[in-house]
Amino acid sequence: MNHQEALTSYIAAFVAELVKSGVEDVVVSPGSRSTPMAMVMAEHPELRVHIHVDERSAAFFALGLAKASKKPAALLCTSGTAAANYYPAIVEARYSRVPLIVLTADRPHELRDVGAPQAIDQIHLYGNNVKWFVEMAPPEKSEEMLRYARAVCARAASAAMSSPAGPVHLNFPFREPLVPHLDRADLFELSERTEGYVNIQGGKLSLPIEEYKELAEVLNSAKRGIIICGQLEKSGFPDAVIRLAEKLNFPVIADPLSQLRSGHHDGSFIIDTYDTFLKIDDAKKALKPDVIIRFGAMPVSKPLSIFMKENSSARQIIVDGGGGWRDPALISTEMIHCDELQFCESVFPYLITPNNDEFFALWKKINDLTRLKLADIKQVEQLSEGKLFYQLAEILPEGSTLFVGNSMPIRDLDTFFHVNQKGIRVMANRGANGIDGTVSTALGAGMSSKPLYLVLGDLTFFHDLNGLIASKQYGIDINILLINNNGGGIFSFLPQANFPNNFEKLFGTPLDLDFSHAIKMFGGEYDLITDWEHFLSAFKRNLDRPGLKVMEITTNRERNLTEHRELWNSVSREISRLLEG
Repeated sequence: MNHQEALTSYIAAFVAELVKSGVEDVVVSPGSRSTPMAMVMAEHPELRVHIHVDERSAAFFALGLAKASKKPAALLCTSGTAAANYYPAIVEARYSRVPLIVLTADRPHELRDVGAPQAIDQIHLYGNNVKWFVEMAPPEKSEEMLRYARAVCARAASAAMSSPAGPVHLNFPFREPLVPHLDRADLFELSERTEGYVNIQGGKLSLPIEEYKELAEVLNSAKRGIIICGQLEKSGFPDAVIRLAEKLNFPVIADPLSQLRSGHHDGSFIIDTYDTFLKIDDAKKALKPDVIIRFGAMPVSKPLSIFMKENSSARQIIVDGGGGWRDPALISTEMIHCDELQFCESVFPYLITPNNDEFFALWKKINDLTRLKLADIKQVEQLSEGKLFYQLAEILPEGSTLFVGNSMPIRDLDTFFHVNQKGIRVMANRGANGIDGTVSTALGAGMSSKPLYLVLGDLTFFHDLNGLIASKQYGIDINILLINNNGGGIFSFLPQANFPNNFEKLFGTPLDLDFSHAIKMFGGEYDLITDWEHFLSAFKRNLDRPGLKVMEITTNRERNLTEHRELWNSVSREISRLLEG
């Protein structure tokens, strides 16, 4: 049988099944060995093919596509180190539960480990960081092998999407010649199975009714209960958990990535300044819970994590629809593997409102006082990181997507981004918490989530400058608020700062870069912000301008540290007075 006919039929069957399995986007890193797959993908009318030359950025772009759309994105590269450059994004996808289908082309078996160029060991390349790995059989055109290609594809898509979602890896050995025959009218026909090879049905984790009743009894007896919500994007969950909180009269400690700080609810049960007041011993003593219910990923806030650990005697119920183990301190008393929305709805009928008005009122009073004192950041006249984040809820348009870089930005968001009713979607790469690929992930998200705003630091921006090309190539509108404190600002808050001799060399790491040249190279608009009036005018001007827009805000690391500490001290004094009274 003609090699190219077999190659074409095998890959076409796979690609057709990929689309039938719900994949709409594929990110292709150009290369030779992946030629047959790339060319066939480009022929499919229902598949959007995005080309990204830098493999590391390409993988994070695919991550953003999948993260925002909540659908699996496919990723294709040639053999060799191209596949290795996908690794950081695959790790992030694994830990942030984002569905990716990673397709790597490879040399055929006879060209491995014999000194052939661009041939590395790609078998289980990503180790345990993928949910499933398959070394694909060499292409054949037999009915059995076409069914094999379709079945593996369907299984891969199902594995990527099944809870907890994550990446899968399929490795394809291709022999030359690599160019497929694309002049066939029946290229994507699925023979007798026009709806796809196999329909895989998945379900949600749940509990027997009796267990919901038993858990309701625990919650009904609580006198000092709280709900903690970490990063979790699940349709219907915000309304369900707020309804649960109202019934129980429990405060909801809402991480900025919980999607609970923004939305069309009154926010009366949302606690949003805990990262500040849980640094204060008097507050922590007064707010000790007897029951904690936790949903979603571990919170961004270190003071909140410490607070949970210090209250290990409380009953701590972790609900995880992905069946994972999100308990680094090993303090959970119940690990509930149940869909989060289903848990809230199923336990609700058996609840009564407990007698805990004073406890809830104290959380609310301390939160309101802290929010009032944090508002003092508005009076800062110099360009300030804290003031920038404080203003975001006010100035961002309704329905915006706000993507935030790691290190200081996500922590300042936690501190200063308070409850609002704008429906702002907040996103970040908090699986592995790295700074790599942030620009690319945000731009991938921007393909479906608009208008898009990205706030990040100078080191994070520098780390993924290549990612900006996606805005130019695909006309993605993005507003970037670049906080440039010339180095790693977060280290000023850590114990390393107490050793000044080598602090700047090892941790501060100033780059002294003029980013305007890079913005110009990628065809973007650039503003070096001089003061707050300039910032607001530039921000408003950019609301309706298309393409890449970067507003660089220069801040001072030492002054930023002082501002934060003065605010914390001010809050501490006021809360001590409140509790003493």
